[in-house]
Amino acid sequence: MNSEGKSPRPSRKSISKESVSKATSELNNLLQIISGSSAEIGNLWEGSEGSDQYLNMLRSSIDRAEAVAAQLAELAGGTDQKVLMHPELTSFLKPTKIREKPRAKPTILVVDDEQMALVLIKRLLSESGYQVVTAQSGFEALDLFRRQPQAFQLVLLDLTMPFMDGEETFHRLREIRADIPVVLCTGFIRSDHLDRLMKAGIAGFLRKPLAPEEIVDHVRAVLESLKYAQLGGALPAGSSIAG
Repeated sequence: MNSEGKSPRPSRKSISKESVSKATSELNNLLQIISGSSAEIGNLWEGSEGSDQYLNMLRSSIDRAEAVAAQLAELAGGTDQKVLMHPELTSFLKPTKIREKPRAKPTILVVDDEQMALVLIKRLLSESGYQVVTAQSGFEALDLFRRQPQAFQLVLLDLTMPFMDGEETFHRLREIRADIPVVLCTGFIRSDHLDRLMKAGIAGFLRKPLAPEEIVDHVRAVLESLKYAQLGGALPAGSSIAG
């Protein structure tokens, strides 16, 4: 009781930016799974009686949740970039009909601790003409990569994983094969952290949640630009971003 005979109001605990960033990352990871799942459900239910109404409600809810997650990311100092390619690769990117399936079948290693995310991304990329190998941790990814380091044309790597995060996994992959292109995929990353990783040589960045076609388009764009970079010979052997 205070001097006026009233109970003092409980003090509000301040929430750290780190807590907000973790919550934002988790929210975006969940939204990626929900968005991917809803797209698959939409494909199955398309044309069914009453399906359009419910699918539109679901998509609207996802859009609203994404807007909330974007606001949280801004409060925590996260990057405002959603899709980003390494600047040394963008100059090689040429117009292409990105909806066409690739003639060859590049092999992509997808690393994410969310099993459902792995299932969705593997199906998506497989249907787009790629061979996909999945790993649910950095340790598993390194084990697979050590066995056949030249078998992979690209690594799609989640940043926020337990025990060994994406940044450490990225550097260890580079110790095995210095020219492996790595695209980072995460629900949240601070701007300065992203800048550091771009300077370290990641080939691109995707911020969850992304629409299925955005994932395919960016993966294809990175692979195409790497191919042109090789043909152009502008990147020296052993370069951190040569493919």
